[in-house]
Amino acid sequence: MRSSLLAARQGRPYLYGLAFTFAAYVLYDLARFMQWTVEGPLLSWLFLVATITALVAVLGLYWDRRDR
Repeated sequence: MRSSLLAARQGRPYLYGLAFTFAAYVLYDLARFMQWTVEGPLLSWLFLVATITALVAVLGLYWDRRDR
């Protein structure tokens, strides 16, 4: 995750999305594994936002490669 943040500072901001996605998925899995009393819809929304962020990041990667 640290390398994603460093790369994002070097002109590839879509990598912030990948770092966020990774962190959100870890938080989601940890909450389910530890059986935290977090509401189901909250975790579902977090997972949805992380998935959309990952999609936008992958599209950013595609457009960046395409422009080269």
